[in-house]
Amino acid sequence: MNAHSSGVQTGGLGSGLTLDPVRFPMTLVRRTALAVASLALWAAPALADDQCLTPAERRVAVSSGQAIPLAQAQRALRPEHRGEVLQARLCRADAGMVYLLTVMARHGKVVRVRIDAKSGQIVQVR
Repeated sequence: MNAHSSGVQTGGLGSGLTLDPVRFPMTLVRRTALAVASLALWAAPALADDQCLTPAERRVAVSSGQAIPLAQAQRALRPEHRGEVLQARLCRADAGMVYLLTVMARHGKVVRVRIDAKSGQIVQVR
């Protein structure tokens, strides 16, 4: 490692690999968060897929007033739950229809939010 390098050298002698000490932790955090999010999507129980609407059914539900648009449902998210929407589905439930949003919040935590598709009110956060 020369005197001008600001990275941390890794690997064996002469491996040439350097890690930027500022970027490395964020890359590791982001990769870990994405792995956790993927696992949560795979393992978390949700409504059966056959209860969720197809894209064509979603368009009809929104245009007929049975459900608010997805963008309006996303605006209902509390500030601490806002972030990247990993998955959004419109599904039938006992009391009507709900949006099921899986969100990676800005702080890196994956949350699942259930929003009433008619009123836009948050029903459940977990």
